[in-house]
Amino acid sequence: MDFDYQIAPVLILLVGILIIWLSLRRLRSLRAKVPRKWQRILIRTSLSIGVFCTFVIMASATYNAIARLWFRAHHRATGQTYAVGGRKMYIECTGSGSPTLVLDAGLGNNSVIWAKVQPELAKTTRVCAYDRAGFGLSEARPAPRDADHIAAELHDLLIQANIPRPIVLMGHSIAGIYMRDYAAHYPQDLAGLVFVDGSTPMQQDNPAIKAAGGSGLPPWYIPTLFRTAFIVGIPRLLGKCSSHTSGPDHEAAQRQAEEFCEVHVNSPLSEARSIEQSGQETVHSGPYGDLPILVFSHDPAKSLPTENAAQRKVEGVWNQMQEDLKRLSTRSRRIIAKGSGHYIQSERSDLIDKEVPLFIEQIRGAIPPPTNYGSTTTE
Repeated sequence: MDFDYQIAPVLILLVGILIIWLSLRRLRSLRAKVPRKWQRILIRTSLSIGVFCTFVIMASATYNAIARLWFRAHHRATGQTYAVGGRKMYIECTGSGSPTLVLDAGLGNNSVIWAKVQPELAKTTRVCAYDRAGFGLSEARPAPRDADHIAAELHDLLIQANIPRPIVLMGHSIAGIYMRDYAAHYPQDLAGLVFVDGSTPMQQDNPAIKAAGGSGLPPWYIPTLFRTAFIVGIPRLLGKCSSHTSGPDHEAAQRQAEEFCEVHVNSPLSEARSIEQSGQETVHSGPYGDLPILVFSHDPAKSLPTENAAQRKVEGVWNQMQEDLKRLSTRSRRIIAKGSGHYIQSERSDLIDKEVPLFIEQIRGAIPPPTNYGSTTTE
């Protein structure tokens, strides 16, 4: 049973009822135990505020838990779970054809982040989005959560799920590091790689990123407060768990909005704590010969006008790191997603839906390969 979103709300409800009951008892006994009127007014006011705040927290946590259960009941996951190393891992496959396209989400996200593009990509080939350990419907695992362990778990999951190799591996953000680890250990498994604004090994050690506060982990109390806010349901109260998108993208947008309001802090922190180890494991990975590689990058022009000098330096470093990804293969090219931020699969799904099927068809040999290997274009 989920502690954060099932057990914790029940505990909050029980503790809240106890606090309200004790507060009401105290209010009834004020006249007998507190002779001075001003003291009674002060205590009564304090207790009333406390009861009100407790009731709001109870109601919000309860509503959040019920809303989550209702959503899960009416939007059931259509994938399957497999035992990998004694722990359940979730993967959802749609479409048919080869090579299979396997989708890996960024830090803090799960397979739902691909909901907007998976249906369209599945018209071209089989597409499988999976949850890393501790995300979505996959069970958490103990530390370390480094690239070597994560790549090995994906390899075992593909075997358990009977997914034929070679595959095309497509990853967002931190998954870019895990993809490189997979390519280093299981090169025979791969027909191609697709980076979606992918992270690069040891990027956290870059001076510009350090200067902008991109190194280190937050104090323990910040994740704790963050976790508490989500358990209590503050994002839902702020309307962050609902999507107002209409039309064919409504279901995907609603699933993503709901998942953004269900945050499990421990697993992202565990991967973040292992980022140095993951970088050491992959910093010397590649190049991968003539393995087809497609690199999508966010548009640096989208946010530059409002950024400070330190952030502009970070943007420049990130842009160069994205450019350097092309060196991983003689058959690579890069596309800058015009107008898109970091989540290209959501903000420019049209670009993903257009370019990735072409990439798959080129790997199949169904259409001629591109003539602009090594290039960087903006679309």
